[in-house]
Amino acid sequence: MRFNEIRRGIGVISQRMLTLTLRGLERDGLVVRTVYPTVPPGVEYALTDLGHSLLKPMVGLVEWAYEHQEQVHTARSRFDEKSQRSTAPAVGMTHGRRN
Repeated sequence: MRFNEIRRGIGVISQRMLTLTLRGLERDGLVVRTVYPTVPPGVEYALTDLGHSLLKPMVGLVEWAYEHQEQVHTARSRFDEKSQRSTAPAVGMTHGRRN
């Protein structure tokens, strides 16, 4: 895929972050980058065999996240409520002194 195809497929991501991510994936051997001698240079990215071997575990992770999204949402809500209560100032207290 070309860079902009990948960017459109992901959605909201900066060009810099996508570039850094693709470089990291290339460094790890998951993606291969091919540059074509055109004006401007054409660049395509493709999964390597190692990258393809990661698809099955990633699909499992995505399925798990989908199946447990409500539980995660509930846990986050509880955590946020608890955090707000523990950081809220006590009623009648101002700057550590009672009114």
